[in-house]
Amino acid sequence: MITAYKVRLLLLASTDFLFIAMSVYVTYILLDTSIFGGEWLLLSTIGLLFLFHHLYSFTFRMHKKKWRYAGMEDLMGLLLIGSLSVGSLAMVQFLIGNEWLPQFLIVLWLIYVLAIGGSRIFWRYYHTYGWKKIWQGKKGSREGGDQPASQRTLIVGAGAAGRMLVKEIKASKDLETTIVGFVDDDPRTHRLTINGCPVLGATNLIDKLVKENNINHIVIAMPSISRKRLGAIINEAKAVVQNVQTLPMIEDIAFGKVSVSQIRDVQIEDLLGRDPVELDLHAIESEIRGQTVLVTGAGGSIGSEICRQIVQFQPERLILLGHGENSIYSIHMELTQLKVATAFIPVIADVQDRKRICEVIEEYRPAYIYHAAAHKHVPLMEGNPKEAVKNNVVGTKNVAEAADMFGVNTFVLVSTDKAVNPPNVMGATKRLAEMIVQSLSRVSSTKFVAVRFGNVLGSRGSVIPLFKQQIARGGPVTVTHPDMTRYFMTIPEASRLVLQAGALANGGEIFVLDMNEPVKIVDLAKNLIHLSGFKEDEIGIEYTGIRPGEKLYEELLSEKEVHREPVFPNILIGKTVEFSQESLYTFIQYFESLSEEDVKRYAIELANSQVPFNLIAK
Repeated sequence: MITAYKVRLLLLASTDFLFIAMSVYVTYILLDTSIFGGEWLLLSTIGLLFLFHHLYSFTFRMHKKKWRYAGMEDLMGLLLIGSLSVGSLAMVQFLIGNEWLPQFLIVLWLIYVLAIGGSRIFWRYYHTYGWKKIWQGKKGSREGGDQPASQRTLIVGAGAAGRMLVKEIKASKDLETTIVGFVDDDPRTHRLTINGCPVLGATNLIDKLVKENNINHIVIAMPSISRKRLGAIINEAKAVVQNVQTLPMIEDIAFGKVSVSQIRDVQIEDLLGRDPVELDLHAIESEIRGQTVLVTGAGGSIGSEICRQIVQFQPERLILLGHGENSIYSIHMELTQLKVATAFIPVIADVQDRKRICEVIEEYRPAYIYHAAAHKHVPLMEGNPKEAVKNNVVGTKNVAEAADMFGVNTFVLVSTDKAVNPPNVMGATKRLAEMIVQSLSRVSSTKFVAVRFGNVLGSRGSVIPLFKQQIARGGPVTVTHPDMTRYFMTIPEASRLVLQAGALANGGEIFVLDMNEPVKIVDLAKNLIHLSGFKEDEIGIEYTGIRPGEKLYEELLSEKEVHREPVFPNILIGKTVEFSQESLYTFIQYFESLSEEDVKRYAIELANSQVPFNLIAK
């Protein structure tokens, strides 16, 4: 059967034979060949050189190369094959008694290598540009380069990623895109041409270059730079061009998850001003591989991302527990499409139902529980304090005590920075949940720990989706206060922190991601307006005032909790703070008999360790 591979091999051998025959014949013509013999020697030289060429090509597997993607390594391989082939030819001719002049071998080697190598270079050049593009490119240069194409692109970064991007754009034969050039902060690249595109200067010239060259599209091809530097470049580019894009992370390119040509729109997390937290993947995998893992609130923003992160560490079973039928269905369907060995088990259950939770944990006996089920909206919980206590406190108590009862190895509570000195019922109930797991850690063989998040970008109910909706409606964007600040992290970061905490747990700790400086909400709103292609005066920003229970700023750890040194890069650990366990459990026992206002007041005071037992007992 004649395959495409065999046809390709035959065509390659035929063209190589023609180039070899031409090389030998031209050499005979250029030199005085009367001393070498007649026609027989000419034909034998062609045959031997052809034989050696293919012998060494197969030896070094050059016939398997995809020449449209040939690089310097491939050309060096051709040079080696040419040298070995001509050397072997000379040796055979010497052994059979033919006399050779050194200049004959040198000229033959030069013509032969140029012919074979030139044919490969031409093939790559043709597939990169094509006749039509070459002709249009020349025509454009003659008529003047000032006529704008539909997209005139400036690439920020003349390194490996930028060079690969230029190659892929040119290979795509996209006639709608004109690459104007690079900018790069490395002065050694300035005034040079890379892959046919000039390096026009440093990044501080972006404003000037955009105006001079009619640029309407900027791609930031620097996937390895810090988030702080990336944010600065994005802000500079966005100030002069609306269409700003960036490349994926370099590790995604390196591991083949995405192509360098898969540029994406700039996202709000690119402007966080810090690098994403890294994980000790080996430690996490050694804990989770082959285990049964249970995630509560598995259908939520954080819970579902925890599930996605867990899958890569190959647990035997992943229990997806949640109260919402649709959300659990969605994450279950998504994970089952991955075709991995892990068994995904959806469970509909309410953490407030103690009996049901005990049944689930007894049946599946998970080694790890990640407790992400909670009410999290500050204003809503201010109006519904009993429901906040039921879900966040009683629900945590049910799952944690079941974990202790059935010998779970590690229990990780997803908490919040709002649990620090809380003035609102939501933060207070999350602090009470932390107290529950800390109290259990003192008496249980299960390792109980908590993880505090800042605000999670893009999670349900967070400011980003709200701002996007307001921008889509034409504005205004509503901000509570011009000085309101929050710590921010991405959903993947939050989920990774949970997993890392489980691997680091000894029992009783509160883990916190070091998120550097907090971000002003108004600055976040302004950035999102710019990323959406608008100006602030087009959308508008309206200040609505601080809502009930809100703090102007959040804290990660209270002064009493702070350990100065991180337990892991970018991860801090809080000290255990003394509290009245008796008051805590008495409050849980009696809260339903109290009024909504008393529940709110006692929860906040107890969370701040200010409630004596006898006050609750009354």
